[in-house]
Amino acid sequence: MRNYRFLLVLVLSLVIALNVVRASDESKVHIVYLGEKQHDDPEFVTESHHQMLSSLLGSKVDAHDSMVYSYRHGFSGFAAKLTESQAKKLADSPEVVHVMADSLYELATTRTWDYLGLSAANPNNLLNDTNMGDKVIIGFIDTGVWPESESFNDNGVGPIPSHWKGGCESGEKFMSKNCNRKLIGAKYFINGFLAENEGFNTTKSRDYISARDFIGHGTHTASIAGGSFVPNISYKGLAGGNLRGGAPRARIAIYKACWYVDQLGVVACSSSDILKAMDEAMHDGVDVLSLSLGAQIPLYPETDLRDRIATGAFHAVAKGIIVVCAGGNSGPAAQTVLNTAPWILTVAATTLDRSFPTPITLGNRKVILGQALYTGQELGFTSLVYPENPGNTNQTFSGVCESLNLNPNRTMAGKVVLCFTTNTLFTAVSRAASYVKAAGGLGVIIARNPGYNLTPCKDDFPCVAIDYELGTDVLLYIRSTRSPVVKIQPSRTLVGQPVGTKVATFSSRGPNSISPAILKPDIGAPGVSILAATSPDSNSSVGGFDILAGTSMAAPVIAGAVALLKALHPNWSPAAFRSAIVTTAWRTDPFGEQIFAEGSSRKVADPFDYGGGIVNAEKAAEPGLIYDMGTQDYILYLCSAGYNESSISQLVGNVTVCSNPKPSVLDVNLPSITIPNLKDEVTLTRTVTNVGPVDSVYKVVVEPPLGIRVVVTPETLVFNSKTKSVSFTVLVLTTHRINTRYFFGSLTWTDSIHNVVIPVSVRTQILQNYYDEN
Repeated sequence: MRNYRFLLVLVLSLVIALNVVRASDESKVHIVYLGEKQHDDPEFVTESHHQMLSSLLGSKVDAHDSMVYSYRHGFSGFAAKLTESQAKKLADSPEVVHVMADSLYELATTRTWDYLGLSAANPNNLLNDTNMGDKVIIGFIDTGVWPESESFNDNGVGPIPSHWKGGCESGEKFMSKNCNRKLIGAKYFINGFLAENEGFNTTKSRDYISARDFIGHGTHTASIAGGSFVPNISYKGLAGGNLRGGAPRARIAIYKACWYVDQLGVVACSSSDILKAMDEAMHDGVDVLSLSLGAQIPLYPETDLRDRIATGAFHAVAKGIIVVCAGGNSGPAAQTVLNTAPWILTVAATTLDRSFPTPITLGNRKVILGQALYTGQELGFTSLVYPENPGNTNQTFSGVCESLNLNPNRTMAGKVVLCFTTNTLFTAVSRAASYVKAAGGLGVIIARNPGYNLTPCKDDFPCVAIDYELGTDVLLYIRSTRSPVVKIQPSRTLVGQPVGTKVATFSSRGPNSISPAILKPDIGAPGVSILAATSPDSNSSVGGFDILAGTSMAAPVIAGAVALLKALHPNWSPAAFRSAIVTTAWRTDPFGEQIFAEGSSRKVADPFDYGGGIVNAEKAAEPGLIYDMGTQDYILYLCSAGYNESSISQLVGNVTVCSNPKPSVLDVNLPSITIPNLKDEVTLTRTVTNVGPVDSVYKVVVEPPLGIRVVVTPETLVFNSKTKSVSFTVLVLTTHRINTRYFFGSLTWTDSIHNVVIPVSVRTQILQNYYDEN
């Protein structure tokens, strides 16, 4: 295996970029992107790729040996093994948009759907109105699928949709007969990964060289979005109930492009493989494409091939496919959100109204409720210790969770250990548990910032999380007595009130670092402690099911919701679905309580935490008005961002000349208004299309951000059989005389039945504009 320049830590389950060092003079895989395909015959397109490569290399044989993939369905391009000088020659060719070295990517329910108001028990909701998403096809680019999982049974599922052109590809321990009327497609893409990693041993790898899933991530995401009904499923008695996906009769197509690397213990996905998977998905006929993958900050412009997902997604959206992507797991830091192109539906992760309280009883009979997924036997009153130097020895003691291994074993043997950590990753918890267990300890209590990920410890070892305040209470108790003891009881499941909904700490936040005027994320969805199917090979699998967390889990929740909406509105554009979801979202939880954003200090959630709010698919089915967009709107965005006209032209497949002066990015017809640098005032335009009753009248209601005036013209919109779409202007003025942070408000169109709400985010930047103008 070739040397890695850097290895990023696995954060929950989102995919992060991984690069590889290679000598500059050796052949390596490059992606040659040619933009929109110029011919409808894929064989003709592929032949043109071979001709281009033959002209460069001097023979058809060399071209054949060099070619890795031909991208011929959704767009035109190819992946080939080239030297740096050969790549440069191709890049200089006028018909080539980009040539870029390949890179690798590493990988970034029961209650969910009831919580979102889509209970199967209710006969009068979107789930039943759409026949549970029947005939809609959801594609997943991920780690594969475990086809025998009950979540992919085809009981009660009708014939395969007529628009499906794909199939199931045989491979290691996977045959076409593993597919059925539910799991209708399964392909795998490894050529790019193998070309870049010649030392990868396909015969010794624990991963399957087929569409079969080894680590379970792809199985989990697919079953969240479109899993069939599976009765009486729980995780060791927790989070139990009847399990299903959001669209339980939608069809599932798997595109495996991510591979487990045994030597590193990570999953890596080649960009060339991902692009080929997207190309095939466009050909096969998927309606929705879900990707729990991403890059890393700093982001690349959308016309730069290094943002492979944005490039592939552009072509998919142009063909009417809704592309849903995870927003990233680098929260709660600002400006960390990924997959920010305006044609992508980007998802943040929130909690459910469910928790797993775990009673901790101290020797003074005080009971503290921690959080855990502990299902073992009650641990009766046991010695409790916080490792610290008593002051009469030179020996090292540490109460820091990551350093518990520095303590003498006798300090922890036969005891429950209290430790503190500032680490945001679950690895701090699992490492502390492993240290205590190795020393003969019986359990560990971890004091940490509240809101971080909750995962069972290995072998169901008692590990309970509490916040710093409660941790300090436990520490004070330990110091107050000579023989401190504690009792730990098994975790319980608590659903509904008083458990509040929060944006998860790990969920990446806006504003958008590549284009701040484009609000990201778009929407929030449950992504914490999600129970779904997995591979039995997964270390944490219990009966083929697992509880995972991440925006990787939130994205397929939205994919499932979109599948239901697609079944109801088959002719809507991808932008229409995004608009309907954003403008109807919950801004309070289903109980009417405020939604908070977890972090170093909890705050009320704002659009940079969860976009429009938490998805409310039932309301999104009848949004009233939509902010629609098409290819011309995306071209307006690309021009406003200052991208090269030639690159835009080849991306969209038509000659594009941007207006002079260039258009304003504030006029992109998004279901949001984000102004990152307001000095005095600015006027912007939006257009709404009526998808409700033909004769409708809407009036505007504005909640302006603090210190901001918002004037909408006209204040009333009238729709009838002749007037389907109406434009309006928004004048935004600041009263601030200093630079400010972002302040938030909303703009609502209401006809007393529909409330079409978009978030408004404004930052006054007087000093920055002064330097821009002088």
